[in-house]
Amino acid sequence: MSTYNEIFGGKINVVGSDPANPVKGQVWFNTATPALKYQSVAVADTWITGGNLNTARYALAGAGTQTAGLAFGGFSPDSALTEEYDGTIWTAGGNLNNARRSLGGTGTQTAALAIGGESPQVNFTEEYNGTAWTAGGNLPSTKDFMGGAGTQTAGLSVGGRTTVITGATEEYNGTSWISGGTMGTARAQVAASGIQTLATAGGGTTAAANTNVTEEYDGAAWTGGGNMGTARRYLAGLGGTGTQTAASAFGGFTTAAVNSVEEYDGAAWTAGPNLPSVVRGSAGMGTQTAGLSAGGTNGTSSLASTFEYVATGQPIAKTVTTT
Repeated sequence: MSTYNEIFGGKINVVGSDPANPVKGQVWFNTATPALKYQSVAVADTWITGGNLNTARYALAGAGTQTAGLAFGGFSPDSALTEEYDGTIWTAGGNLNNARRSLGGTGTQTAALAIGGESPQVNFTEEYNGTAWTAGGNLPSTKDFMGGAGTQTAGLSVGGRTTVITGATEEYNGTSWISGGTMGTARAQVAASGIQTLATAGGGTTAAANTNVTEEYDGAAWTGGGNMGTARRYLAGLGGTGTQTAASAFGGFTTAAVNSVEEYDGAAWTAGPNLPSVVRGSAGMGTQTAGLSAGGTNGTSSLASTFEYVATGQPIAKTVTTT
């Protein structure tokens, strides 16, 4: 019988973390997991488990992409922590100047916005440059549970809660916020995606109940889009790295935390592959075909879990299981 070394011309490497760019068929043993793994490709769209956050928390915000992600703030207790993801592990970044939860987030790993939040309710905006957070222009009013979209210099704060749940939208120009169009349905905890002039807001909660309403923004006004399949709140969206015609909403809360995923094409939502486990209040980032969910809660405890979306045919590291 031929050995692995004879077939592939190399030994199985023993490593402390998964290799950054393994080739198809490569096998390694990860001592941190510990697990024997090999490189394959996804046979269908799926979510896989990535590297855990260093600090479990929920009601946090996110920005960036699957291989250059940013997670900041959150609760358990109110946190100023920022962590940066390279597609494999999370490392500490510069702390927020103001610890808070239930904040909005958007932008990239090196140009992010942290919007509003609670600790108690605040109107602060902070800007991240890849190293440190600095104060930006304040929101017109204190606000939390908003959706975030756009970029650091063209940001969007969608809905949320002031003293009441609101449909108000604010637009950021890199210095200050101005009032934008008001959503037709006032709601908080929405899944927001897109840019300041082409954004989507799906789901959330009104003053009375969860909703499946979707609205689209053109930079001036909101108009109705296709309804989500399931009404839910406390769900994550893709923020500024999603688009109006390629948005996602994952996790959330119906009568309990859920793991369902829905994908929007600019007209209708369809069911996507489920997350590996239930989660609400996570940070969302990335794109529809390369999304990232970080942290959250299962309704019982804070989570450090990270889930990565892998599209059909894309590389995927699999664990060898034995009985």
